[in-house]
Amino acid sequence: MSCAVVLPPHDTIVHDVRMALAEDIGSGDVTADLLPAEATARARVITRDAAVLCGRAWFDECFHQLDPATQIDWRAADGDRVAAGTVLCHVAGAARSLVTAERTALNFLQTLSGTATATATYVEAARGTPATILDTRKTLPGLRLAQKYAVRVGGGSNHRLGLYDAVLIKENHVAAAGSISAAIARARALHPGLLVETEVETFAELREALAAGADRIMLDEFELHELAQAVAEVGGRVPLEVSGAVALERVRAIAETGVDFISIGALTKHVRAVDLSMRIELVGV
Repeated sequence: MSCAVVLPPHDTIVHDVRMALAEDIGSGDVTADLLPAEATARARVITRDAAVLCGRAWFDECFHQLDPATQIDWRAADGDRVAAGTVLCHVAGAARSLVTAERTALNFLQTLSGTATATATYVEAARGTPATILDTRKTLPGLRLAQKYAVRVGGGSNHRLGLYDAVLIKENHVAAAGSISAAIARARALHPGLLVETEVETFAELREALAAGADRIMLDEFELHELAQAVAEVGGRVPLEVSGAVALERVRAIAETGVDFISIGALTKHVRAVDLSMRIELVGV
């Protein structure tokens, strides 16, 4: 994993895990109660899929919130490509804690690894072109920072984190403001320190956004030949982004038109979780 990929704040991870454990445990794990309170156990986590590993911090936190003494020995790091059948880690501790935390810990690991793996596939498809693969705000509720971290682990980059850190003018905003130019001018007046990006659907809108001084222009549902034409017309004056149902089989062709960014909602909303297995065995009572 690149040293530039920084985890979300620790408080965010703690909160994510606390909410997830509360959802699963509720008033108590009635099945774990069948185990002797003093029993200890060990376990190993295996991936059944080839994947890009992601989510160790959330996995660890699940066990440590229940029992800080739980020991976790990782054999792979976030960002590592792991083959099917790889042992990812060994876990040892109180048996009740291990069986209670198991599902929540695996849920985080399988979901974030799924996001990182999907991102890596898109990044590989665009390799060697000028295009950067971006995520969107189409994330699982409550897991935005976690999934955006997973996108970075997979080699992609983040679009805006939310509605607060960049201006993205879309058709509804344009309709309310009266024009693209008016919307950009209003954004500059209200938020002078923020990036202002504008979505366009036609070449007339592209030219208006360019003249109005947008920092970035999003080309929505443009055909391949239109993307190449837009790149030529803009001539590098502002970065161009492509959005709108970008399928994996089209990414390479889109990237080769010369656009700067390709934003893909599927990275975080069409999550195919990595298949993981955690086998636990009692070692003492």
